[in-house]
Amino acid sequence: MYSLLSVKPPSSLLVPLHVPQRLLLGPGPTDVPPRIRIAGAQPMLSPLNPDMTRIMDDIKKGIQYAFQTQNPLTIALSGSGHCAMEAALFNVVEKGEVVLIAVKGIWGERAADIAERIGAEVHLLSKPPGEAFTLKDVEKGLAEHKPTLLFITHGESSSGVVQPLDGFGELCHRYNCLLLVDSVASLGGAPLYMDKQGIDILYSGSQKVLNAPPGTAPISFSEAATKKIFSRKTKPPSLYVDMSWLSNYWGCDGKPRMYHHTGPITNFFTLREGLAMLAEQGLENSWNMHRENTLRLHKGLEVLGLKLFVKDPALRLPTVTTVSVPEGYEWRDIITYLMKNHSIEITGGLGPSSGKVLRIGLMGYNSTKNNVDRVLDALRDALKHCPRSKM
Repeated sequence: MYSLLSVKPPSSLLVPLHVPQRLLLGPGPTDVPPRIRIAGAQPMLSPLNPDMTRIMDDIKKGIQYAFQTQNPLTIALSGSGHCAMEAALFNVVEKGEVVLIAVKGIWGERAADIAERIGAEVHLLSKPPGEAFTLKDVEKGLAEHKPTLLFITHGESSSGVVQPLDGFGELCHRYNCLLLVDSVASLGGAPLYMDKQGIDILYSGSQKVLNAPPGTAPISFSEAATKKIFSRKTKPPSLYVDMSWLSNYWGCDGKPRMYHHTGPITNFFTLREGLAMLAEQGLENSWNMHRENTLRLHKGLEVLGLKLFVKDPALRLPTVTTVSVPEGYEWRDIITYLMKNHSIEITGGLGPSSGKVLRIGLMGYNSTKNNVDRVLDALRDALKHCPRSKM
């Protein structure tokens, strides 16, 4: 039979899928626990099926618990943490408004890029990677630039810094400024209190401490942020993340739900289970576990003669540890050796920390004493066998 097809079936698709088993100890994603993998294999539902909207309601409640907020406008976006960053800025910032971005790693740089793309007047507060902002730093920027929004990262995974947030919300509100916080790398691993700390917009991702696959992003808006969203003069530049649509899709506006888009249904199942596991463990227990296991890692790294990149112990992120690349070694050699000989994945730096650090993640299901010991043993082996230049 004659065929009109000019492109043949690719040979690579005619063999079974093979995915190697790794221990993912980088900055994310993490290994997915069996319970969450099982959730992802549940039967498909349509977007507005009553069983699906019930699961969405469970997700909202789980996010409110994880964020420690009572905000009605709390949802999970159909996208990664980057999608949440865009959704936050697209919905609360209009062209010409002043935005202040606190940059101490790559995520501040990305937020500034997005704000510039929508025509905001962007001003930067900058700190070297490995450092954090003080209230005095931020107040100086607020007084000088008078922004409508301040962006700051809670868990800066590119540098391994956890940003203290107490007092920042109160300070921003004194200057009639909304506070937007990125908690993608810190949610569930470091103390965070959205309402008590006066955070107006908070977002995270599914693939870190929550141990779900990438593709969903929790986000919440305070009453003040919600008021700004629904009183804006122009439509947000993206329909996909327009909160006037999504608030209805997620049952936040008290009106009958209407179809907006087909969400990643199976990813919602897995996010629901990730939030359920966090609720069962308890936030404070999760924070303590991450702190204890990371301290064990830090002590072991120092025994190996390695130097932690973040000098101040109080500023070290409990989920992602940055280690200065040991003198004389090539960071790629170390990472490759761990992958090839121990099936452990860690990563190098990102953005401003590129070439300067190794990044080791201990998040959720992967934050265990056994995994700490495994990665320390693997690093000890790598330091013995990787080539070292003579200085």
